[in-house]
Amino acid sequence: MLGSSSALRPISLGFIASCCLAIFGWKSVYSAEAVLKNGMRISGRAGKIGSLMQNPNHSGERGGVDVRLIFFLNDELRRTYFSSYQRQEIHESEPTRIERITIDQRVSDGEKRVAAVGTITKTTPWDEFGRRVLTMSVKGRGQIHIIQGITEITPNWTKVEGLVSERPVTWDMRIATSSIPRGILSEILMRQINADEANDRLRIVRLYTQAKRYADARAELDDVIRQFPELHALTKQSQALRQLGADKLIGDIQLRKNAGQHEMAIFMLSNFPDEKIAGETLLRVRQMLDEYGETRALGKRVHTLLDTHLNELEDAALRGRLQPVCDQLKQELNIHNLDRMADYLRLADDEKMASQQKLSLAISGWLMGGGSGQENLTVSLSLFEVRELVRQYLAAERINERAEILEKIRGQEGGAPQYVAGIVQSMRPPLEIPQPEQLDADDERIPGLVELKVSGLTGQSDIEYVVQLPPEYDPSRRYPAIVTLHSASTTPHLQIDWWAGPYDSERKMRLGQATRQGYVVIAPRWTRPHQMTYEFSAREHAAVLFSLRDACRRISIDTDRVYLSGHSMGGDACWDLGLAHPDMWAGMIPIVATSDKYVARYWENARHVPMYFVMGELDGNKLTRNVRDLDRYLTKNGFDCMVVEYLGRGHEHFQDEIHRIFQWMGLRKREFPPPSFECYSMRPWDNFFWWVELDEYPGRSMVVPVHWPPAGGVRPVLTSGSSERGNQLWLRTGAGRVTVWLSPNMVNFERRITVSVNGRNHVNPEGATPDTEVLLEDVRTRGDRQHPFWAKMQFRSARGRR
Repeated sequence: MLGSSSALRPISLGFIASCCLAIFGWKSVYSAEAVLKNGMRISGRAGKIGSLMQNPNHSGERGGVDVRLIFFLNDELRRTYFSSYQRQEIHESEPTRIERITIDQRVSDGEKRVAAVGTITKTTPWDEFGRRVLTMSVKGRGQIHIIQGITEITPNWTKVEGLVSERPVTWDMRIATSSIPRGILSEILMRQINADEANDRLRIVRLYTQAKRYADARAELDDVIRQFPELHALTKQSQALRQLGADKLIGDIQLRKNAGQHEMAIFMLSNFPDEKIAGETLLRVRQMLDEYGETRALGKRVHTLLDTHLNELEDAALRGRLQPVCDQLKQELNIHNLDRMADYLRLADDEKMASQQKLSLAISGWLMGGGSGQENLTVSLSLFEVRELVRQYLAAERINERAEILEKIRGQEGGAPQYVAGIVQSMRPPLEIPQPEQLDADDERIPGLVELKVSGLTGQSDIEYVVQLPPEYDPSRRYPAIVTLHSASTTPHLQIDWWAGPYDSERKMRLGQATRQGYVVIAPRWTRPHQMTYEFSAREHAAVLFSLRDACRRISIDTDRVYLSGHSMGGDACWDLGLAHPDMWAGMIPIVATSDKYVARYWENARHVPMYFVMGELDGNKLTRNVRDLDRYLTKNGFDCMVVEYLGRGHEHFQDEIHRIFQWMGLRKREFPPPSFECYSMRPWDNFFWWVELDEYPGRSMVVPVHWPPAGGVRPVLTSGSSERGNQLWLRTGAGRVTVWLSPNMVNFERRITVSVNGRNHVNPEGATPDTEVLLEDVRTRGDRQHPFWAKMQFRSARGRR
């Protein structure tokens, strides 16, 4: 397999560009690249402004002191804004040559120009001529129908303009070329070229190549070579495109592997095309398959070693007791948790170690994770029993039932907090995922789609939420998660479609980005029936937070990688919830959201949660309403914020941006807890931040939504905390009662602990010692098994700063 193609070397896109330049006649465009401190790389025409209200087209140099702290890059599809404090470097890059194919349309040149885009209610599909009808709802005018046409196509963006009609309007909007269905795009392009002209055909080859659609580019190029034999020399470029396609496929396989979709990765590797592919690429494929083979062999070795060491035990009673333990270990062992056997495999052949010690290493590593191996078999067997008791405790609904289980845990040698913490971090979720009811033969169940309920606030009805699990979901692995909030005109199921892709009945799976990249998607039904605006209420907060916590009890979620998002009204809720509870999220993504009420009062809380805003340039007065808060994030130090503004677009869902959103999320992880924090509160339920829980806020600072706006002079309560002063915690708050939670990554429990509350020091206060009940109750209520608190203390507080 390697010999026939080993003479080929991996060929880059730049190589194709240099080979084809003389034939294709490329056009040069400007380019700059920004590298941000958060890891993002952004390209486009660079500029600087002092406020988002400033016209970015007039951002040239000024005299005097430059106070323009907002950078932006315009890639002709959107402008991406970020703070100068977040900039790591910006540098001009070499001119980029891109293909632009113009489409002949009767473009409107009338005086009526679209200044704001209303709510889009319907959009017809693109026809083969690159035209569609867009219907929007305009206040006071009802439904407006606008005929649009594609007038220019590039690899990354497509220009769409208003066409001549009975009521023509001038409108230049941009969409991502990738958002146009593949078949329609090909039809539109083929209608714009002369099929008998080689250069016209090669323009399409170049556009596909630059768009990284290498299979389409190669198929088109091969057809050109067949039609024009004199271009046979371009066969090398066809081979180069085949190689680029193979390299892209390797990247897709690695993506699936990183997402825990190993069966899919193995299938793709086993069916990897080998014709005229570089030997180095095929060698990489073979190495990846060999790695899977070695992992599989390692798992079999663990099974064999367990049987061997079990049979070596002379005590039949002990052997009988260990048999079901080892059987369960072998049943649960897989590629996701095989690393827990590292200590066992390293010492499995050590002749100085007894078989029962080796088995102890295997059992304890399996129960508590790699590096936690115990040689004492009595302790390891106790851990096995404790794990089952812990599962029962976390699933129990009645207090007296939990109390009985707790006594059993405390009676076990493995029931100490340090052991229980390791168990809860490594165990599977304590609650089961309910199995859906059996469907009729004609109905098709979507794999991994689950509809769940959780109890709401007292007196409120149950909260419904929908979850889409990624392919090959395994509870032994932790998955990043997206909590997505629907708008007034959509549903939780449509939010699932936006992130994970609509269900493809032929392929029996979803094909969207959350599916490909292995994210759990959680979509709460967070609104009341017929609700049209976000209400900033405790009910809405509970619907979102309770759904997430219940999902964490049932699904293996990486709680350091939970991202909050929402569209329109759901974006408003996302913005508010992200600031009210910044300790919950690795990032928030409000899409076409509006700043209102508490958002402006909580703006400094945004220092603790990365933000990614998406909006349309023509979305009414949205920018005017948001500019105060967005300018704060973009001009002051300490905020991780990006604002993406699509050119000529209005109030939409912006599916075009999903690839960059996933790139951004992949670079972010929650810090729990941060070394220090400062957070503001104006509602009684905005009362927890990382390791502190607050009660008895001063009434003059609390303003519930029905009493908004607050009276003049009312200020929110400020709570400041720090855990970076040795073994001392420092807290300052205006709340009257405080609960402080401790964990080993905050303090050393073996040393003296000092907690300072509003200037009063408490040395080794009551409750400052690890307690199994505290730990289990924290895990049961918060659902965060990665960061359980081991101890809690309660204090009365002299009022601090508001």
